[in-house]
Amino acid sequence: MKQMHVDNNGIIEGIIWKQLLIFFFPMLFGTFFQQMYNTADAIIVGRYVGKEALSAVGGPTGAIINMFVNFFVGLSTGATVIISQYYGGKNEEDVSKSVHTSIALAIIGGIVITIAGVVSAPVVLKLMGTPDEIMSESLIYLKIYFIGMIPIFLYNMGAGILRAVGDSKRPLYYLIASSFINIALVLLFVVVFNLGVGGAAVGTVIAHVSSAIFVYLSLKKTNQCYRLNRKLIRLDMEIFNKIMQIGLPAGFQSLMYSISNIIIQANINSFGTDTVAAWTAYSKIDGIYWLIMASFGVSITTFVGQNYGAKKYDRVKNGIKICLFMTLSLSALMSLILYFGSNSFYSFFTDDMNVIIIGVEMVHIMVPAYFTYVFIEIYSGALRGMGNALMPMVLTGIGVCAFRILWIFKMLPVWHNMKTVVMSYPLSWIVTAAFFIIYFKYYTRKNKLCDNIQIFAE
Repeated sequence: MKQMHVDNNGIIEGIIWKQLLIFFFPMLFGTFFQQMYNTADAIIVGRYVGKEALSAVGGPTGAIINMFVNFFVGLSTGATVIISQYYGGKNEEDVSKSVHTSIALAIIGGIVITIAGVVSAPVVLKLMGTPDEIMSESLIYLKIYFIGMIPIFLYNMGAGILRAVGDSKRPLYYLIASSFINIALVLLFVVVFNLGVGGAAVGTVIAHVSSAIFVYLSLKKTNQCYRLNRKLIRLDMEIFNKIMQIGLPAGFQSLMYSISNIIIQANINSFGTDTVAAWTAYSKIDGIYWLIMASFGVSITTFVGQNYGAKKYDRVKNGIKICLFMTLSLSALMSLILYFGSNSFYSFFTDDMNVIIIGVEMVHIMVPAYFTYVFIEIYSGALRGMGNALMPMVLTGIGVCAFRILWIFKMLPVWHNMKTVVMSYPLSWIVTAAFFIIYFKYYTRKNKLCDNIQIFAE
């Protein structure tokens, strides 16, 4: 195999905590600006159109969009891991093949999801019990949003490629630019042109197109081994199969989260528009916390992937320990801020006191258990970085998806209120975190390869 020379690769050479933070902060700010896409829609339509419009852009529509997008983002994790391992191992030829296969996968996936999303939108909204007063606007928003799936997938895959080689800064710059484009366009279409939720969706799609163009040009113009050549975009079946081995379990893991969330959303819908609006705003208010979790998750996956590919197993061990400590510390800080500042945060979205009261109650139920999710995110990311994506999927399927569904079907008929629905989240995190802690210790002690790595060996 053709080899490459990589100078000054801090991920496999530098001080571990510094490298994790150097990678983490651009990831955090990048995912923050990505979150701003839908949050901007929610704030603007909530303020200028009304609570029904707020529910339409983030309630049932958000759950459906996340189901499709998160599945592909999970799938693209396979590409990120494979590329990071090849890049850490200085294998230039396979890095190039992986890049072109990944972009081909994004284009094909975008086409499939666009068609599936537009066709299935009315049926899925009805199955979720979407309130009649927000049905038409939800359908408009959803169909327009799905038209933009190809650029969404291209951006996420392209950004994943850049992060796999240790570049988390350029995806950040592109997201900042496209986020401001999104805000400007949504304000223009909703406030000036009075186009409602349809205008918000159009503005968001145009912004996604801009971010896809930015990341495409950066891959096309680089002189490094991950340079993108349009003529070489095709599926290399050997690389594709390797990506699928990691990406499919990760994608199904994300899908199971989304399925359980859709079931939760369907039950939230049954409590009326105020509760749907409160839940929509809540999903934006606590967004920064999940951005932190996701950023550390991607950071540890890339860190472990490159060091694993470079056979630097001591750095793998120490990186996981350090990442856990940093994530738990930030989790505690964010939990306190969200718990005590929830009332003020809700006022950004609405001045409807009933919506605010319901929302604050949701926050106070969820936030105290946030720290348990740290173990799920970091251990899952570390396992994927080592090429083990199957068990994170299995543990998530049992601890999150199955548990939440069982809880809803068994407990909600007994205690039919919003609290019972919301309680499914913290309880499932606690159960799933316990699964991951037990399995990770078992895996690192009993698996022959990981005995050599000696992660947490005593």
